Amino acid sequence: MFTRAVNRLSRKRPPSDIHDNDGSSSSSQQGLMSTARWATSLENLLEDPEGVTRFREFLKKEFSEENVLFWLACEDFKKVEDKKQMQVKAREIYMTFLSNKATSQVNVEGQSRLSEQILEEPHPLMFQKLQEQIFNLMKYDSYSRFLKSDLFVRHGRTEEEEEEILDTQTPPKRASRVYNT
Repeated sequence: MFTRAVNRLSRKRPPSDIHDNDGSSSSSQQGLMSTARWATSLENLLEDPEGVTRFREFLKKEFSEENVLFWLACEDFKKVEDKKQMQVKAREIYMTFLSNKATSQVNVEGQSRLSEQILEEPHPLMFQKLQEQIFNLMKYDSYSRFLKSDLFVRHGRTEEEEEEILDTQTPPKRASRVYNT
């Protein structure tokens, strides 16, 4: 039932590029129907801060939140340009997620683990292979369960209710103003 509603609603309004008459984005409409976007791909889910929050909430219950935290840390790491900061961040990622003593160890193939020596000469893509492993683990395991979870379904129903309220409260806007008088 909810899946049909998500499909119907995702066709109803494009997920992005919703603009008011003045060309600015409509924040009230952009936030709506995020579950429809999340349901299309894990990439879309991870691009949305609210989606990441909900997914983390779900993964916490499954005792696998470290996967998305590692993925996010790797994304941030790729953006670091300063060599010293890169060394600090690389060591932090290693100690938190990859070492044998890691506080939030991720489940990656043993031969892919980095040794501490490589942390001395870090580069932006040094965690790429491991990040891809974790992404695939989430995509083919946790993500499909998330889409079926009560948390996801409840969030979608809440959005649907909010849209119904908005539809009854806001007057229709003209698509564009052709004439300026």
